[in-house]
Amino acid sequence: MAEHSAYPVGLRLAGRRVVVIGGGQVAQRRLPALVAAGADVLLVSPSATPSVDAMAETGEIRWERRRYRDGDLEGAWYALIATRDRAANDAASAEAEARRVWCVRADDAEAATAWTPATGRVEGVTVAVLSGNDPRRSAAVRDAVVEGLRDGSLTRNRPRTPGVALVGGGPGDPDLITVRGRRLLAEADVVIADRLGPRDLLDELPPHVEVIDAAKIPYGRYMAQEAINNALIEHAKAGKAVVRLKGGDPYVFGRGMEELQALAEAGIPCTVVPGISSSISVPGAVGIPVTHRGVAHEFTVVSGHVGPDDPRSLVDWASLAKLTGTLVILMGVDKIGLIAEALVRHGRPAGTPVAVVQEGTTATQRRVDATLATVGETVRAAEVRPPAVIVIGEVVNVAASAAPTA
Repeated sequence: MAEHSAYPVGLRLAGRRVVVIGGGQVAQRRLPALVAAGADVLLVSPSATPSVDAMAETGEIRWERRRYRDGDLEGAWYALIATRDRAANDAASAEAEARRVWCVRADDAEAATAWTPATGRVEGVTVAVLSGNDPRRSAAVRDAVVEGLRDGSLTRNRPRTPGVALVGGGPGDPDLITVRGRRLLAEADVVIADRLGPRDLLDELPPHVEVIDAAKIPYGRYMAQEAINNALIEHAKAGKAVVRLKGGDPYVFGRGMEELQALAEAGIPCTVVPGISSSISVPGAVGIPVTHRGVAHEFTVVSGHVGPDDPRSLVDWASLAKLTGTLVILMGVDKIGLIAEALVRHGRPAGTPVAVVQEGTTATQRRVDATLATVGETVRAAEVRPPAVIVIGEVVNVAASAAPTA
């Protein structure tokens, strides 16, 4: 079979069963695209990366925490095998062959019945490139075509930039990262990525790029900031081009300055690429302007990760309650009941409208409306989960009759 070229095809997996065996880095990179395609994804693995774990917790995929066993591919249309157990991979591959299920193998391309192309997306066009067993060439051709579609030239040679780039990835939609951020990502040797970054972009990285999962899942497991700083320094000193991919903007509750300071102390050159902050973009995605003539002449962005009565809090809630503009709270889902009580206690009307937007700008975006008097119970009843942006103020009702178009 080796002398024959692969037949290119676009799979329509919406609503169809896809089985992924192995919950490591390969799954982390491939799962977002499968979810975006609407596939009914079953993950079979005794463990998973934090980001994959989060996808299971939010219901994007189903996860059976065990090793592969015969019969797992029954009813599947497509399978991705990505474990470190060669025997298990061989057994799953044999089952796929017997059941006529198209199967990708991360460990042995020649043993697979399907190959994953190097893919890129721009302006509604999906570019997929296969070049046999040369994934670097596939990625290079893909990059040239995608970049050419952006600038009209169809060819571009980009120099490799050693050092570290702190890249703000925006609120979640991969199309909302800046052009510069995307270009630096395409040049990277190492990507240290947060869960809140635009995870779909990880699927576009060539296989040789090392992806380090620095996901800080709220109230769950996390990679300590010191460990992230050390990883940035270690890989940069090895002469690699490193991208620290963050959600939103690096300097809006993103600890970007802490990382910049650590790099400066180590003598590592660093580029900071601003990103679209979720504090503005997520409200806008659901039709809420954070300012509006005659309604709000200011907006304030506050971290809600500690409650108003917590001695660690640096927020003057009494002063905030006296403001008449918009209040945007990030990282406040768990504390919104306490926050609302504090604002009302200090003078903000209990009937002030509130909107809670979960996973804004992504395919799973949803909006829940309430008032300061009801938001605590509403969030609990609606089972709102982080990440979510909370908007408090009269702007919540401004665009009720003028929702944005896609």
